[in-house]
This record gives sequence, structure tokens and C-alpha cells, in this order.
Amino acid sequence: MATVVVPFRGTDPKQRLALGDEARRLLADAMLADVTGAAGVLGEVLVVAPVGTRAPEGTTLVDDPHRGQGAAVLAGLERAAARGLPAPYLVVNADLPCVTSRDLLALAGAVPDGGLAVAPAGDGTTNALALSSDDLFRPVYGPGSAERFAALAPSAVVDAPNLADDVDTLDDLVRLEQRLGAHTRAAAAALDLPWAA
Repeated sequence: MATVVVPFRGTDPKQRLALGDEARRLLADAMLADVTGAAGVLGEVLVVAPVGTRAPEGTTLVDDPHRGQGAAVLAGLERAAARGLPAPYLVVNADLPCVTSRDLLALAGAVPDGGLAVAPAGDGTTNALALSSDDLFRPVYGPGSAERFAALAPSAVVDAPNLADDVDTLDDLVRLEQRLGAHTRAAAAALDLPWAA
């Protein structure tokens, strides 16, 4: 068993997607559903999001303190620890619509004793972490964060395409079309994107 924390920007999400507000929200919600669906196999899933966000079924909503991604993750980890939820603690970004349960199990399994596993994005930022203890986390997100996370404790780097491939733009959706989760694929089809039929 493990515990998964998913920070989610529920208001005005995915601003780099060249779509209207409602379409961006639809896609962001769909990607979140794919991530939490994959994560549910591992154990309890905590979604850290603004008050009023409709969390996917089977997840627990944690109020976002609105001080950035690091603070959101800390809020989720603090809730998990306070409830006695089991380690490892996975932190998984909400814009990874290709991720599978197998990917997350591999991430959890890569955690060294007393350390963490890091799944970097292609640009050197961090898409997912697995921590042997909640107190290992430090809010070091931003450019080059994968290296900073890896330096916090004994670490392993997990190189998995489904964890590396996040979605920020429509080009990302096109590139990942064949691997998108069911919710994201359905949302793209509902938006009548030309490649989503």
C-alpha cells in the first residue's frame, strides 16, 4: 500500500492550452481523473485543490492553501501523516494523462531506504516523486527541480515515458494522442479536436 497526493489547480487551469476557459477546465478535470484512476490501485488518493473543486470519485479533497505547488504538496502530506496513511508517499502532478497504475507502482518500488524516487519531466522539472517519509519533502519546484529533489536524500531516478510526458499545450495532446487515458481521450473527443475522433 502507498498514499498518493495530487496537487490540482482547480481554478483557471492549464493556461497554455490554446482553448477557452471551459474547454481548459474540461481537459484539466479529465487529466486529473486519469491520474487519480491510475493512483487508486496503490491506496488512498488525496487531491489538493481549491475549496469547491469536485474531486474525482474515491479521492479525498484537501484544501489548497494557495501558496504554490510546494505548499499544496505540503498540505497533502501533512493530512496524510496526520491520518496515519502509509508510506511511501507519492506526489503526482495532475497533468500526466498517460500514467498507468503500473507506472506508479514502479515509482513506489524504486524508493531507496530512507530516500526518494524522482520522475523528471523532459525539461528537468519534476512530474512525480515517491518519498519513504513525508518529512523528506522540500518545496524545491521550478526549473531544474528534479536534480534538487534527488539531492535531498538517497535517490533513484525513474525514467518512464508516461511519467515524463505532461500536457501543457495542444501540441502535447497531439503528440501523446495514442497513449492518453480514457477520460482525457473522451474530453478531447467532446471538444471535437480534429485528431480526437
